[in-house]
Amino acid sequence: MLLLLFDIDGTLLQRASVEHATALRVAAGRVHGVDLLGIEGVEYAGRTDRAITRDLLTAAGVTDVDEAWVEEAAAEYARRCPPDLSATVAPGMVELLEALSARPDEFRLSLVTGNLESVARLKLERAGVGRFFPAGQGGFGSDHEDRGRLPAIARARAASPPWERERTVVIGDTPLDIACARVDEVRVAAVATGPFAVEALADADAVVDDARSLLPVLDDWA
Repeated sequence: MLLLLFDIDGTLLQRASVEHATALRVAAGRVHGVDLLGIEGVEYAGRTDRAITRDLLTAAGVTDVDEAWVEEAAAEYARRCPPDLSATVAPGMVELLEALSARPDEFRLSLVTGNLESVARLKLERAGVGRFFPAGQGGFGSDHEDRGRLPAIARARAASPPWERERTVVIGDTPLDIACARVDEVRVAAVATGPFAVEALADADAVVDDARSLLPVLDDWA
C-alpha cells in the first residue's frame, strides 16, 4: 500500500488561501501588538505557517514569538473562512480522490501541508474534500516550522513503526514540496497546478500538468 501525502494550497485547492494569509497576519499582529498587514516580501508558497509568521514578525521587529498566535490564528481563520470553498478544488481532484479511496488495499490518503492543522481541516471541510483525509493523520505546519520534518511526522502517525519510506509519496506543487520529500527520502509527484510551471518542478520523481494525470503515475508506483 502507498501512503499518499497531499499538500493543500496549489495542489488539492487553488486560490483558497487569501483568508488564511490574512488570518495569520491579523492574529500574530494582535498577539504581539504590531501591524503585519502592510509587510511585503515574505514568501508563502510551500512554507509552513510557523515559518511564514516568524518572518512576518521578524520584519516587524519582533524576536520573542508568543505561541498564543497559533490558537488566535485558528480562531481568526474560522471567522474569515468562506462557508463554501468547493469552487477552489483543483480540476479533476475530486475524481482522483474518489478513485484512490475506492482502492483501500493499494492507497492510504493523508496530508503534508504547511497549514496549521485546524486551518487545514476547516479549509478542506468547506471545500467538500475533508472526508478523504481522516483525523489523527498527516503532518502540519502546527507540528513543526521546518517543512522537511513533516513527512516523517505523517509516516509516524500512519503506522507504528512509521510507514516505510519506500511506500510513501509526497504530492505537491512547489519546489519546497519536492525538497521536503527529499529530506525524508520519500518519493514525490509534482503537479503544475500552483504558481510553478512544469520546468520548475523537474526535480520531482514525476511531474504532471493536473490531477487527472496523477492516477497513472500512482498506478505505476503502487
